[in-house]
Amino acid sequence: MKIAVLPGDGIGPEIVAQAVKVLEKLKAEGASIEMETAPIGGAGYDASGDPLPEATLRLAREADAVLLGAVGGPQYDTLDRPLRPERGLLRIRKELNLFANLRPALLYPELAGASSLKPEVVSGLDIMIVRELTGDVYFGQPRGIEVRNGERVGFNTMLYSESEVRRVAHVAFGIAMKRGRKLCSVEKANVLECSELWKEVMIEVAKDYPEVELSHMYVDNAAMQLIRAPKQFDTLVTGNIFGDILSDAASMLSGSIGMLPSASLDEHNKGMYEPIHGSAPDIAGKNLANPLATILSVAMMYRYTFADLATADRIEGAVKKVIAQGLRTGDIWTEGTQKVSCSEMGDAVVKSL
Repeated sequence: MKIAVLPGDGIGPEIVAQAVKVLEKLKAEGASIEMETAPIGGAGYDASGDPLPEATLRLAREADAVLLGAVGGPQYDTLDRPLRPERGLLRIRKELNLFANLRPALLYPELAGASSLKPEVVSGLDIMIVRELTGDVYFGQPRGIEVRNGERVGFNTMLYSESEVRRVAHVAFGIAMKRGRKLCSVEKANVLECSELWKEVMIEVAKDYPEVELSHMYVDNAAMQLIRAPKQFDTLVTGNIFGDILSDAASMLSGSIGMLPSASLDEHNKGMYEPIHGSAPDIAGKNLANPLATILSVAMMYRYTFADLATADRIEGAVKKVIAQGLRTGDIWTEGTQKVSCSEMGDAVVKSL
């Protein structure tokens, strides 16, 4: 199994190093794993003047899976937009056709007190958000900034084709079949024609999955309901920009954005795996970051790309064990628990394996 390791920027190298410890442990036990590291984002720009160097893209294409840290940093904010770190992330998703983004929001019982909501509201939370990843306003054309009637105007195009909606719908229904068989499609069909098409296609695809209960919700209401009564949801499916926002909101229900992994899959389940958080430049290099989302992303890699459910369960079990032992990085620390560094948390997970 060849894994392209792309640490990226900010805390990316620190958290990826802990996930690599887990992979090295599995390799030492006999797993057939080959890892190769390459730069992306700001690191890619620093190395070759491109946030997605050609060599990095070639490695990602050749690999069976990609492990990514995070990209971005204030030092790159003045670059021309095509050269900014985030453009490298968008491009690799598009180049690898990673159209289905899976973002679980799971609350460990011991972290109920770290959530920003009352424990009785979030206890038992287990949501999967399926976000379409290669369409929508992030990729739609035309886009730009130009002068109209003597003033600058910025414009982007929200765009979805029927086939783009249909393929992510099948992924979402398939995941719902393996969970609670409830799927909520989130859009804004009352004001957006793009969302109107989205809803129509979801209803059509639902006919192939009669066992799944399909519901629909406007995105503004969905944002409110995630805070008001999040446990009403099991699986959600939505577009790129709505999914970006809702999944970050859902992350705080689980105690910290540092706890949530993600998988971005193509039609053959080749995937790029990364924590949903950013590069956190304010704590970069301080050994403070929470590596658990990145380690849990490795578990998702085994679950979805390598189809090794036993190893996926084992990694997730190791994370549960260190949480149960009371070990906490600063973002999830509460009175009475033991605060540990990024590297100490990684060592603890490896030990619990």
